[in-house]
Amino acid sequence: MNMDTTSCKSSIVLDICGLNLFFGGLQALTDINLTINTGEIQAIIGPNGAGKTSILNCINGFYHPANGEILFRGKNIIGLSPHKIAKQGIARTFQNIELFSGLSTLDNLMAARHIHMKRGALAGSLFFGPTRREEIFHREQVEEIIDLLEMEAIRKKIVASLPYGQRKRVDLARALCMDPDLLLLDEPLAGMNVEEKEDMARFILDIFELRDIPIVLVEHDMDVVMDISHRVAMFDFGCKVTEGLPESVKNDPRVLKAYMGKE
Repeated sequence: MNMDTTSCKSSIVLDICGLNLFFGGLQALTDINLTINTGEIQAIIGPNGAGKTSILNCINGFYHPANGEILFRGKNIIGLSPHKIAKQGIARTFQNIELFSGLSTLDNLMAARHIHMKRGALAGSLFFGPTRREEIFHREQVEEIIDLLEMEAIRKKIVASLPYGQRKRVDLARALCMDPDLLLLDEPLAGMNVEEKEDMARFILDIFELRDIPIVLVEHDMDVVMDISHRVAMFDFGCKVTEGLPESVKNDPRVLKAYMGKE
């Protein structure tokens, strides 16, 4: 499953420059510089509290940095609302699953298509002509993703009734239903057993290879990170400690000490 880094494209999709984030007197991120390229899976690793999720929250507008830039396809997106950033083409999954638990899998995925729908509520209530054609189109897009992530058996099940691993898959599918140009994955393998982790890693690679979507992967499972990522950045105490190819980062003494507990 190891990736061939020589085949990657090199154009920049996201460029983070001099990012600083404060919570009152606490500095959560310090002078972060990070570049995400098309044709790459960029992993971010580090111990709990290192700032990994904070960087994702800055990218998609949940947090507002004190200074710095986040350039998405050359445009600074700092200050935009999460909804507007999603419309720009950035989608994400969440460490703590954020789904409509009372709705079915299919309804959750259709809800993610809302940002692409052009018909208003009145037209939707009539459901004929252009509105019906639009509904059919978005339903087809959702069905493709259900097939890709092998979710046929749970498509009509209420999300609250699903086991944890399947809910994580629905969360990934919902993000994918937004047709993103950049996908942010916040610990997509957390809490899964070995079989579920293998499936999720395979789905992430399928999304990357078949949909050609650059991915930012925040993950604790070092084996998976080293196996599927093109580049790895290690964070600690809100700072980027090191970055490079997976093998070099894995053997960096600072990573072994801070992340793996080795001197």
